[in-house]
Amino acid sequence: MLSVGMSASESSSNSIPGRLVEILLVDDDAGDVYLAQEAFEDCHLRNQLHVASDGEQAMAFLRRTGEFTAAPRPDLILLDLNMPRMGGHEVLSELKSDPDLSDIPIVIVTGNDSEGEILKAYNLSVDCYITKPIDVTKLMIAVCSIPHFQVAVVTTAQAI
Repeated sequence: MLSVGMSASESSSNSIPGRLVEILLVDDDAGDVYLAQEAFEDCHLRNQLHVASDGEQAMAFLRRTGEFTAAPRPDLILLDLNMPRMGGHEVLSELKSDPDLSDIPIVIVTGNDSEGEILKAYNLSVDCYITKPIDVTKLMIAVCSIPHFQVAVVTTAQAI
């Protein structure tokens, strides 16, 4: 598990004031993780990016078990589909069937752009589907279109 965050001094003056946005990135590819970290640094959203390398590690993080008992509840999950041990569809299915986790916005971020995979993800109630490589502009437009995420951002910004 890797945790990467931007402190207030590292973030731009254009960033959202208030608490850090907790993001869980679930991806087994180190290169894609690096690109995502760079993308979030460039977008000036004050965030704490947590990385799980597979679905089992993600579920332990989300359920706060094992080494993750002090893990924060993420405001957003970025989920790859093709991973070892437990794939993204399994994670998505478990999340959407768990009343404690089902309201966390989930964005699929994957290299697979087949219509069948996209439909399967939306049938499992994913909030958004984006193909890799991560394009910051597309990602931020997608994230801001998620109703619960907008409320969290607006509420945080108004609280200051």
